[in-house]
Amino acid sequence: MAVKGMLSELKLPVPWGHIAAKVWGSQQALPVLCLHGWLDNASSFDRLIPLLPKDFCYVAMDFGGHGLSSHHSPGLPYYQESFVSEIRRVVGALKWKHFSILGHSFGGAVGGMFSSIFPEMVNKLILLDTWPFPLDPKGIECVPTYRRGAIEHLLQVEASQKPRQVVSPEEMLQRFMKNNSHVNEESARLLLQRGTTKVATGLTLNRDRRIALPEHSMDFVSREQFMNFTKQLQARVLLIKAMQGYFNVRREDDTNKNIITFVTDTLKLILKERYQYIQVPGCHYVHLNQPENVAGIISAFLQSKETIPHHM
Repeated sequence: MAVKGMLSELKLPVPWGHIAAKVWGSQQALPVLCLHGWLDNASSFDRLIPLLPKDFCYVAMDFGGHGLSSHHSPGLPYYQESFVSEIRRVVGALKWKHFSILGHSFGGAVGGMFSSIFPEMVNKLILLDTWPFPLDPKGIECVPTYRRGAIEHLLQVEASQKPRQVVSPEEMLQRFMKNNSHVNEESARLLLQRGTTKVATGLTLNRDRRIALPEHSMDFVSREQFMNFTKQLQARVLLIKAMQGYFNVRREDDTNKNIITFVTDTLKLILKERYQYIQVPGCHYVHLNQPENVAGIISAFLQSKETIPHHM
């Protein structure tokens, strides 16, 4: 399926292979880096970007181990900091000094962390149904359990050496939709186009099998750390919350809204007029299922003239 306005595909070299990306618009225009969610890929933005202002260059990258990007080197896990580092490699290759970030779900958390570590580089940070830094409602004390699970999963995958499973396109679609209840069929087909490879007898998933549960990779922070990371941000921040989206990254108690209250209160307290919060109807993948619900809000935010002075 061709996407209107897409200029090119990029393959940016990294020590373990390449990072793949899709580009919309002129690479001389104002840059926006688009970061997909957990186990998704750059096609997450295929239906949104054509609705956004044409005077920007949108680059949607596949994180390592996702989409068409190379898998990380053998023996290495996937941690959030690895993906933050990938952003720095990508913008370095593109020679971007200053840019904006549009991040969905896990991509927003990675983009938020990048914006705190490299604050002088990020003009605007747009968060789609996500927080800039991941909080766990069970508290920071759960992190050792998550880290243990990550290591044990990595060792288990290495020991299994099973061949990649091949399934029919229809079975792949049904499995994907079962595991992603917020994705409609059209959106699922888009993500699978980039997320699978055709072989003689069907389809195989492209993603690295070392990538499993999000809590294996997320760098969860305490509430105190959340506040400290927020204080480092120089960007203007727009948080778009889907009304039927997720409140809890682990989804076990998704009616608990204490986290979103803490996040929005903290961002408003620290960022003041640099922070904007908007709720929209839709589910966690509203930007893909119903992009018209968010396109106008994102467009206005990108085109707003207020800029944050960069500290040299």
